[in-house]
Amino acid sequence: MSNGPYTLRVEKDVPIEMNDGIVLRANVYRPAEEGRFPVIMAHGVYGKDAHFADAFKPQWDTLLKIYPDLCRNGSTGKYLRWEIVDPERYVPDGFIVIQVDARGTGKSPGYLDPRSPRELQDYYECIEWAGTQPWSNGKVGLCGISYFAFTQWGVAALRPPHLAAICPWEGFVDYYRDSTHQGGILSNVFTGAWWPRQVLVNQYGNANTTHRDRETGERTTGGPALSEDILRGNRADYPGDLVRHPLDDAWYAERTPDLSRIDVPVLSAGNWGGPGLHLRGNVEGYLGAGSKQKWLSMHDGTHFESFYLPEYVAMQKRFFGHFLKDEDNGWDKEVPVQVSVRRPDGPSSRRMEREFPLARTQYTKFYLDAADTSIGSANPGKPASVRYEALGSGISFSTAPFTEETEICGFITLRLCVSSSTTDMDIFAALRVFGPDGKEVTFVGAHEQTVMAKGWLRASHRKLDPARSLPYRVFHAHDEIQKLVPGEIYDVDVEIWPSSMVFPAGYRLVLTLQGRDFEFPDVPGRMLHNHPDDRTATEFGGVNTVTTGGERASYLLLPVIPKA
Repeated sequence: MSNGPYTLRVEKDVPIEMNDGIVLRANVYRPAEEGRFPVIMAHGVYGKDAHFADAFKPQWDTLLKIYPDLCRNGSTGKYLRWEIVDPERYVPDGFIVIQVDARGTGKSPGYLDPRSPRELQDYYECIEWAGTQPWSNGKVGLCGISYFAFTQWGVAALRPPHLAAICPWEGFVDYYRDSTHQGGILSNVFTGAWWPRQVLVNQYGNANTTHRDRETGERTTGGPALSEDILRGNRADYPGDLVRHPLDDAWYAERTPDLSRIDVPVLSAGNWGGPGLHLRGNVEGYLGAGSKQKWLSMHDGTHFESFYLPEYVAMQKRFFGHFLKDEDNGWDKEVPVQVSVRRPDGPSSRRMEREFPLARTQYTKFYLDAADTSIGSANPGKPASVRYEALGSGISFSTAPFTEETEICGFITLRLCVSSSTTDMDIFAALRVFGPDGKEVTFVGAHEQTVMAKGWLRASHRKLDPARSLPYRVFHAHDEIQKLVPGEIYDVDVEIWPSSMVFPAGYRLVLTLQGRDFEFPDVPGRMLHNHPDDRTATEFGGVNTVTTGGERASYLLLPVIPKA
């Protein structure tokens, strides 16, 4: 099926030899007609031959409900894979789509070590291979979500000569702060589920995989069947590595790209409703990339709907059309920043901006008062304190109903004066929205209903990096542990991840503080941080105290956007 002038030609298991002799396997989808075309590449661990619907059935069903035409109007859905572009929507318009099984996965042998320097070197070599094939015009673009977004940031920093543009969609950058240790707290639950369900199931030689190639009926993990002992010896202990590296050390440094080295055009697409994994990275990637031509698009909606919906596919193709095909389609005149402006009383709207954070932002302190758990515009003159059980339901502070419509957009910082009955404490902060009827308003998140914004901090990681902190946002060093003296008060700054929200008159902002992951009272959510060694009940199950007023001011620093 074709929706453009070119017809699809499929070449499976194409060999790409690496500089150490390992041969990776790729599926190449390209026009059957003669010519030289630009390449859209993805290289990862999820199996190039595992169909989206087979690997992620619940997400597939949800996507079809949102976008029932996914497998119509130009696509049969036959070649859809999780979190990467649909060849049937790209090839007819004169693009080549290449999907590569990363080393140690699918039909590519070797040692499985996700997102490692070796894997990024392989990606570099795959890009250079694609850029020099006789059917290639010499320009390679990268596009994909999550895993396929992070590796774009990483390989772009290596500057492969044939890389011409990247489009990282909802993917982290900072391996420590964005992905594995929000606020210094080990995020183990996602990794614990992701590693066996999405990675090990695709390990090369895994005879027990549930994935089958729909075209051949064969398992997607290639090669001879390997024993569990050999499989274990052919891979890194990824979950264990995270536990063994509690601070931002050299292990993370070699997995976190130097964004300043990225010099190709960038379209960074982030999700305001992203979990504690992706949201921060798209903003950081956009701000840090050394590219002279870069764009930031912040959307809302589910993790996969924004990537596959027609308007977003059209955005991707227009971006790549300009930089890979030299099309004069006006992309170079697009404003640098597009944001979804969220509201609790209706749908979000798209707005074009010249920069992020917005230059007209008025950073405003909203003070906490422990005496009545309120949030107001003035620092309470009288000190007060409030206690809560760390592993209980926490404590909530609330503004009065806003008297006029108020917009928040950008970076948020929470300054707290805290103490603990133990030698450490974890702060889980949730910014929530309540309507005039007293009911909470929730928002569509990347994976589940969510609050307006979240932030995290382990108090023993309160040390800031002064070189990277700014007046309106904080950056923690995470290079040493500074334990607490029980009962002693400390000033800590919590990084709340960026957000966008318009509060109509009558709505309230509520800050909830807990010593565990936030869950809606009537809808249990996903606990992401509960590793028994990282969060012992003895040290993190004490009583926490928040002090406010006078010299012990606790406040939210909010990015208020004045009315135009």
